[in-house]
Amino acid sequence: MLKAFNRQSRLVQVLLLLVPVVNWITEIVVRTSALLEKRNLKTILGFILGLFLGFGFGWLDLVWVLLFNKLFLT
Repeated sequence: MLKAFNRQSRLVQVLLLLVPVVNWITEIVVRTSALLEKRNLKTILGFILGLFLGFGFGWLDLVWVLLFNKLFLT
């Protein structure tokens, strides 16, 4: 899912991270797939923050995608 998310246009990525409930679901799905692909401290930390801080961390990811075209801590 992480690769599929990164392949989307920036507009689709922003829309997925803009809507609050969709934002949290996107966080969980993308963070879980990143955790399964590569297990390092950054992805584990990103998964935990995305899971427990959901909406707030999703807004941080929205800004990060706009600035750097990738998710924070992936």
